[in-house]
Amino acid sequence: MTDPFDLTDAPLPPAPADPAAPDSPPWLDGLNPEQRRAVEATEGPVLVLSGAGTGKTRVLTTRVAHILHQGLAQPWRVLAVTFTNRAAREMRARLGDMIGPTSESVWLGTFHALSLRILRRHVGLVGLRDGFTILDADDQLRLLKQIMEGQGLDPRKDPPKVAMALIQRWKDRGLTPDRVPAEDARGIAGRRALDLYGRYQARLLELNACDFGDLLLHCLRVLQDNPEIAADYQRRFRYILVDEYQDTNVAQYLWLRLLAAGHKNLCCVGDDDQSIYSWRGAEVGNILRFESDYPGATVVRLESNYRSTAPILGAASGLIRHNGGRLGKDLRATGAAADDPDAAPVRVRGLWDGEAEARWLAEEVESLTREGHGLGSMAILVRAAFQMREFEDRLMTCGIPFRVVGGPRFYERLEIRDALAYLRLIAQPDDDLAFERIVNKPKRGLGEASLQALQALARAQGVPLLAAARDLGTTDDLKPRARKILAGFVEDIGRWRDLRDGLPPSELCATVLEDSGYVAMWKADKSPDAPGRVENLEELVGAIAEFDSLDAFLEHIALVMENEGKAEQDGITLMTLHAAKGLEFDVVFLPGWEEDLFPHRRALEESGDAALEEERRLAYVGLTRARKRAFVSFAANRRIYNQWQASLPSRFIDELPEAFTEKASDTGLYGAVTAGFAEHHGGWATRHPRRAAVSPGTGSWKARDREGEGDDIAIGQRVFHQKFGRGQVLANDGGKLSVNFETGGLKKVVAGFVEVV
Repeated sequence: MTDPFDLTDAPLPPAPADPAAPDSPPWLDGLNPEQRRAVEATEGPVLVLSGAGTGKTRVLTTRVAHILHQGLAQPWRVLAVTFTNRAAREMRARLGDMIGPTSESVWLGTFHALSLRILRRHVGLVGLRDGFTILDADDQLRLLKQIMEGQGLDPRKDPPKVAMALIQRWKDRGLTPDRVPAEDARGIAGRRALDLYGRYQARLLELNACDFGDLLLHCLRVLQDNPEIAADYQRRFRYILVDEYQDTNVAQYLWLRLLAAGHKNLCCVGDDDQSIYSWRGAEVGNILRFESDYPGATVVRLESNYRSTAPILGAASGLIRHNGGRLGKDLRATGAAADDPDAAPVRVRGLWDGEAEARWLAEEVESLTREGHGLGSMAILVRAAFQMREFEDRLMTCGIPFRVVGGPRFYERLEIRDALAYLRLIAQPDDDLAFERIVNKPKRGLGEASLQALQALARAQGVPLLAAARDLGTTDDLKPRARKILAGFVEDIGRWRDLRDGLPPSELCATVLEDSGYVAMWKADKSPDAPGRVENLEELVGAIAEFDSLDAFLEHIALVMENEGKAEQDGITLMTLHAAKGLEFDVVFLPGWEEDLFPHRRALEESGDAALEEERRLAYVGLTRARKRAFVSFAANRRIYNQWQASLPSRFIDELPEAFTEKASDTGLYGAVTAGFAEHHGGWATRHPRRAAVSPGTGSWKARDREGEGDDIAIGQRVFHQKFGRGQVLANDGGKLSVNFETGGLKKVVAGFVEVV
């Protein structure tokens, strides 16, 4: 067999075979006309716009097999690029089934794997030596922290994760330290990050190591700085295919352009309507510019969907048409899905609050299981991870097995465990595990020596750590600073314990998280997951508000955690919309379609119209995960950080074509909402979505200014709340009411959600 690393020019391949000849491969017969055109358009640049469920993997694999079967190139002169190892394994297996062992010689793998393969042949050109190591994320951060310590930088003022995120962003754009534009390094933070980037890269070379970002960056540098090497690879790879082109970043885009510069036989398969990873560096512009980058390119649209029913596709296509930055295509149901006589419209349901939404969803799941749908064929797809908590609790209550994909369950998340440790220590001062977890979270400046002294004293006296800390804080066994810090922590725990009987448990939790600095710590953290952690903490406070006491809540958590440990794996799937791309389910639930949540307010504030279009693409991805049934829901009210807030339904709901949806509500909300929806989103409510609130009792929506609202509600007046019923006002603190409800007892509510009766 020819050496796959031999870059010398191979003999010309044999002439292409006649596709109509008797020995034409059988796999071509099963293709639809669109797919066959994509497979047979072998010469020149080709863009295959492959909608959801249209068989893109089959097209890619068949295209490689077709090229080899026709004798257009030897296997080692075909380069096929995927984004994940799973996709590469699937494609390799399919190709092997089609053409046998010959498939092993095809250069097939992820961007990083293929870059590593090239880089190992040219290590000296980037300052590395044979046998270099590749650092994982933990090692990368540890190395950067060492460099920052050497520079005397305070990690509290200059978080290493922030600097590392900037460095990786530059690498995603193909920028070495000497090529970072001046505008990217403005200000103290930018200049400091650029300096750290240079030192970090130099230290990697000293260690004969690189990180994952370097695999592509170094490979790109080899090709850019050595034209003769680039020319060798350009001659070698006669055909290049790439999957998920809409998810490529700048470095990957440049890498592909360089390698394809010879024959220009570049086939990119992707879907601009499913570009949802800009926060990872993906550039949707790469696929949108393809025809201008490669004049005369062949464009093939795959629009025959073999996954979803006609109503689901109609709703998804109608939604995505509202995006301006797209190449355009319309999916149509094909095969069994098109002939389904029981195809149901997308159901849109309006609920009064998040709790009602979770109850309704669980009831629908139970109803569907009675109809014969398996739990393993259902999924709940949320925009933000904090939304999972309410559904996890409800599913556990109903005994419905579930599994969380792409991350830990709500109560297993790091920030939630930390918050629960604070509450456990307040409820039970003898809980040493809770003490150890949070005594230095956030960082208080207690060193390892001080903690060891504390643990030694606790063991010697046979007392809990909190009691030992109380004693140690009044002696001279510690340095003055450590003694002061420890005494302050003990005092805080004691103060919060004193508040336990006087405050509702949710307010106590909010007070602890704020006073301890724990929320502030995550708000100051610039890592990509920090905002989500803050949202999860807010959700925790709202969850506690459902309980009468802290002890009752902690007992509930103990039971939930015990039951989670016994949860069956074959249950309904909970995951974020981002994690669901590439998957499919018979039944999909899409809850929380509300303004500020979906589309997400933070995304819109950061990137404006571009973010809105990506959020809409995310909604499109969610809908097209469903094969048979899709449910969209929104809640008129949500408890956010222990405060009830009204929400407008997402603008995406109004963009779903009525011909493919069935809209209903158990509160009388929906008709009133949709009646004036376009007017709302065209004007005031779009500019001030958080100042649009529900008028309880009427089901109609109207704009209300929340600031100062309710000052005229007097103590002793009777009010009505849609959730808690009738009650009497006991106190009014600037529109925050304490109300004794006839059925719900004492509750704190916002004046905007009650009606004087």
